[in-house]
This record gives sequence, C-alpha cells and structure tokens, in this order.
Amino acid sequence: MLETSARLLRLLSLLQAHREWSGAELADRLDVTPRTVRRDIDRLRELGYPVHSAPGTAGGYRLGAGAELPPLLLEDEEAVAVAVGLRTAAAGGVEGIEEASVRALAKLEQVLPHRLQRQVGALNAFTVPLLGSGGPRVDPNLLTELAHACRDCRRLRFDYTSHDGTVSRRTVEPHRLVFARRRWYLVAWDAGRADWRTYRADRLTPTPPHGPRFTPRPPPAEDLAAYVSRGISTRAYAQQATVLLHASLEQAAERIGPAAGVLEEVDERRCLLRTGAHSLEVMVFHIVMTGFDFEVREPPELIGYIQAIRDRLSRALAASPSAASPPRDGADRMRGTRSGSSGES
Repeated sequence: MLETSARLLRLLSLLQAHREWSGAELADRLDVTPRTVRRDIDRLRELGYPVHSAPGTAGGYRLGAGAELPPLLLEDEEAVAVAVGLRTAAAGGVEGIEEASVRALAKLEQVLPHRLQRQVGALNAFTVPLLGSGGPRVDPNLLTELAHACRDCRRLRFDYTSHDGTVSRRTVEPHRLVFARRRWYLVAWDAGRADWRTYRADRLTPTPPHGPRFTPRPPPAEDLAAYVSRGISTRAYAQQATVLLHASLEQAAERIGPAAGVLEEVDERRCLLRTGAHSLEVMVFHIVMTGFDFEVREPPELIGYIQAIRDRLSRALAASPSAASPPRDGADRMRGTRSGSSGES
C-alpha cells in the first residue's frame, strides 16, 4: 500500500511538471508497466484529480483544471488565498522566494477550478499591493505564461524592447526564469540568432500563438544564476574588466551584488572581480567604490584611465587649502560604501 501511495504521488508530480506525457514515458519514469500506469491514472481520477487522456500513438496524459479541488489539498478559500499570496511573492513581495513562487503558482493554476480562477482574477485586478521599490513590476500572469512555456517546451514569440528603445520580434526556446536584483530574466535559445540569450521579462510582450513543441537543448551553464549574473554585469556592456581585489570572497560579496560583477575566489585573502561598464572612466569609479585595494588584470588601457583620474584628484587636492587633512569619518564612510551596479541590459 505504501509503495502504491508513493508511486501515485510520484505520478502526480510528473503530471504537474510537464504538460503531456505518453503512457510509455510515464511507465519508463515510474519503472512499471503501461497497464499499471493506466490503473494509477484511474486511482488519481477517483481521488478527484482531473487527468485527461488522448487515444492513439500520438496521445497521452495531462493534468487539467477540474470541477473540484483534489481531496487533502485546500478548501476554496484557502486555494484563493494561496494563489493571491503566490502572485504577491512572485512580484517581489517576499525576498528570496520569487522563483519558487512562480513555479508553485504555475502548478496551482493548472488544477484550479474555473470558478476559483475568476475569484483570483478579480482580486488581482482590483487590488494594489504596496511592495518594496527598486525593480520594474512584472505581471504575474506574464511570469506564469513564461513558466508554462518553459515547462511545456513550447516556442515563445514576443516583441522585445532593448535598452536603447529598439523593438524586435523574437522566437525563442524558453529554458528557465531567473530572479536577480529585483528583476526577472528569461534564459532562452534564440532561434533567429542561433545562440543563448537572456531577456528582461519587463521588456517583452508575448505575441501568441506559441509553439510548436521543441526538444530541450543542454543549458548554457550548470549555474544559471551565475550565467545571468555574468550577462547583466559584464557581457551587456561595451567595456569589460577583470581586477584582483585584496579582499576575501566573503568580504567582497557583502559589498558587490550579482548585478555589479562576478566574483571568483583566488585564495582566502584575494578574489577576482569581472565586471562591465559603458566606459572605462566609469569603470574606474565603479571599482574604486568597492572600497578594496585592487590590481588591474585586464584591459591594460584601464590603467591609463586610473592614472588620469589620480592626476586630476591630485590637482584638486593641491588647489584646495583645506585638503591637507581630510576628515577621518568621511574617508571611512567612502570606504564603507556598498558597491552598486554599473548598469543592466
């Protein structure tokens, strides 16, 4: 009995994670026969889970929205409260759980009865949450649409507005949504450019219909968070640099966020910072404001800009009568200033 219950939960999890499965695929995943899969599907239906099936070789099983919530889960009022709460969290209302909230919301909306979907829609349409500032707001409906496309392996079509205001039409194979520095990013394979791209969700407007289905490609990196961080802090800029910071990785991470650069440990006292900026002159201030001593690794042209700014500051100090002994607390405040981003794509 316990083995059957565990298999049913595993089957339900598979149905929630993918739009449609063939009987053979489910049998292979569960290590059972197709006949056992059919019996387990019938058990889920008896429990109230709306599992739809299509006959034939091209058919399969999928989890749909039903007339009733499955037993043991939620009452109607609880389901509405959870859905609204997940939307608020997905929009950045609760720090650190945004990505998990979108995944959970996509699963919940898949089985939410239509009568409750209308209630959730009304609440979202006529309430205005007061959330923390700092990032552009993204409609949770858009996020769940993107999450569904990632889950179902369906091509996405959308209009994308770049940082300079240029609008282009894109067709992509969506892979994952990533939340970083109060912004949502879509990591996807761009069919027109034959390469992986990172898109800001607040800058894209879907243009349905979506599809067809595609076979997922190997992701561009195992650590997609680090991949997006490199994209928004380094690759998106005309000028890029690598400097050696005289600080431990932990110390540097306290002041330098993912959108300001990528950190790499060298030893217990030093780490590398890879970052980008619109110009090398801006890069100098970006690096200096980290508050750490540093050595330039690349590009060598950055040293010339540092020397020019040093000479300019020296002239300013020489021309200022009160510059002989600057206030100690002012220097300490400058050294303790947290580094921000030098810009995002």
